[in-house]
Amino acid sequence: MKIRYYKKIDGWRWLGFILAMVGAWVLSNANPDTQWLGWAIAVSSCSIWVYMGWKDKDVPRALMELMYLIIALRAIWNWLT
Repeated sequence: MKIRYYKKIDGWRWLGFILAMVGAWVLSNANPDTQWLGWAIAVSSCSIWVYMGWKDKDVPRALMELMYLIIALRAIWNWLT
């Protein structure tokens, strides 16, 4: 992959990054009452990164994020049920 793909880093990428950091922060608190919120934030972040991977034609990254998105949705389901 050439560097030209990374010349324009728009606001969506920054939002995805910030959401990923906030989600990791919430999940690392090890508070069972807020785990679902951390996974919900992770779903939001992954959705952005799946879109960016698809937009950049970076299929491996998009598929990796899609897998993490599915696991995060499963985690939310497990925490709420």
